Amino acid sequence: MASDKLTKRLAALDPVNPGPGLLDIMLEFKSLSGPQTIQDDLITMCNRTFQISLGIVAARQILDKLIDTLRSYEDNAVWIAVGDHLAKKIEEATHHTSFLEQLAAVYEMVATAHEDNEDYDLAARKLALIPLDSSQRRVSQEDKVRVWVRIVRDYLEIDDSTAAESYLNKLKSVIFDVHDQELNLHFKLSQARINDAKREFLAASTGYHDISYSPAIAEEERLHTLSMAIKCAILAPAGPTRSRVLGRLYKDDRAAGLVDEFSILEKMFLNRLLTPAEVDKFSKSLQPHQLATTADGSTVLAKAVVEHNLLGVSLLYRNIPLNNLAKLLGLDAAKAEETTARMIEQGRLLGRIDQIEGLVWFEGGEASGETGSGRTESAVDKELRQWDVNVQSLAEEVETISNALQQVYPNFVAQNLVV
Repeated sequence: MASDKLTKRLAALDPVNPGPGLLDIMLEFKSLSGPQTIQDDLITMCNRTFQISLGIVAARQILDKLIDTLRSYEDNAVWIAVGDHLAKKIEEATHHTSFLEQLAAVYEMVATAHEDNEDYDLAARKLALIPLDSSQRRVSQEDKVRVWVRIVRDYLEIDDSTAAESYLNKLKSVIFDVHDQELNLHFKLSQARINDAKREFLAASTGYHDISYSPAIAEEERLHTLSMAIKCAILAPAGPTRSRVLGRLYKDDRAAGLVDEFSILEKMFLNRLLTPAEVDKFSKSLQPHQLATTADGSTVLAKAVVEHNLLGVSLLYRNIPLNNLAKLLGLDAAKAEETTARMIEQGRLLGRIDQIEGLVWFEGGEASGETGSGRTESAVDKELRQWDVNVQSLAEEVETISNALQQVYPNFVAQNLVV
């Protein structure tokens, strides 16, 4: 219920020209309302503004003052209750398109209140209602980006990468027109976080690492993004592309200061085998989505470690029985064979599998990363080609000797050469 003071002032309004009286009430509002009635009083003022006949200019002035007054209280509960009511009234108004600036300000205020309450889903929904493409309201590309970046960040707070990506795609079409350094940084960070959430770890690592060089953020934040870059690189599928990303991170002088991440980064870069204890310790620093279970029942981290160790084994052995390989990788023989075959097929490992003998043969050199490029020829094929080379070499030597004999002893050659 509205306060008595406010009720009396509203009752005394000039019925012919109530606009100036309403504006005066808003200017004196804090003296007419108390802490217990502030919410009801603001809602009452909102209702009265749309109940009486006001010109558009006068209505805008009163709404602007009403919004400024609401903002001055800094009470999230009041912001949400009054803001939602005011937004509804504006949308129901006959000439609601004349109040788009006020509607945008209300939605932004309500979204801020929801963000303060850590209700990020509702915050994103309110921000999405801000009119950005209306012909009645001119909005710069920078303002659009500012709203979309907030929506993306809100959705990422609740791990809704699908909804976040839909707004990131909108950002991609206009971000090149925005020169605000902070907005560009938030865009890059959001892009890296979405790639991280989608398990596109190599792209995420590169994005985080680029951001870690930005002078626009504090040193602590730069080290944090560097740490995220290292974690994403470690979780990426083993292969030549990841090796290049690991090399770039390993050569970053700052990486050595991140003790927990650097120890496993160094082992991966130098192709050393990782122990279960090291993996367990590293897993404690990962986020929930980075420990999610994949379709085959293993975690992202476990899969990345198995593939890395398989690459490490390929550098230690020329060939190895599948059973022994399985023990080194901590898998059963069938799973070890499946993992090896997949990496060979995807061009991330050079080798071949002899299923009859139960052996895996490794070929020296770095895989290209192209699908199908990891298969090497069988031993029989290599021996046949070597035999062909030897036969060709012998034939060339015989021809050289026969030519020399013909030049020195032509009569002998004519009598004894069989064609």
